[in-house]
Order: sequence, then C-alpha cells, then structure tokens
Amino acid sequence: MINLLLALLTNTTLASLLVLIAFWLPQLNVYAEKTSPYECGFDPMGSARLPFSMKFFLIAITFLLFDLEIALLLPLPWATQTNHLYTMLIMALLLISLLAISLAYEWTQKGLEWTE
Repeated sequence: MINLLLALLTNTTLASLLVLIAFWLPQLNVYAEKTSPYECGFDPMGSARLPFSMKFFLIAITFLLFDLEIALLLPLPWATQTNHLYTMLIMALLLISLLAISLAYEWTQKGLEWTE
C-alpha cells in the first residue's frame, strides 16, 4: 500500500512540476517579434486559413467508425471458449454483416471518393 501511495505522490509531483515549467518557461522572454503571428519577418500575403474539403473529414470519420467496430471483433478468438457458442457466433456474424452493409452503402453513395 505504501508503494502505491509513494508512486502516486511521485507521479503527481512530477506531472505538476512539468506542467508548471511548460506553462511559465515560454513567458520569460517575450518580445515583439515573438508575439507577432509570423516569426519569419515577412508580412502575410494571403489568408493563413485554407479551407479543407469536407470529404477529408467524412473519410476520416468513416475510418474511425470502421476501425472501432473492427476492434470489437478482436476478442472473438477468446470468446469461442464460451458455453454459449451459438449466441456468440450469431452476434459476431451480425456485427460483420453490419460492417459489410455499411461499407457497401458508403461505397454506393460515393462517400469514399476523394474527387468531387
């Protein structure tokens, strides 16, 4: 028990110290060039904010959804040792079918196309 408390105290102290150093250290030498939006010395010639295509975000969200759903299938080999094998197989096939139907729908709606 004492080792756990000592480890928690050490980790909390170290994390707090690093946060304080990271917060206060950059504020020690502040000058006009450093606080300007561009440190290179050139004036901006255009907008620094370029619009992203909405397709990029849609494909990223689609990837995250499929990635998370596939992560649900990872314990499947260990789940075969259960007493309810039939129920486990039905649920696994249902999840795989859902993934396949979702991918087919995304493909037919041209949600995976980069170009417009």
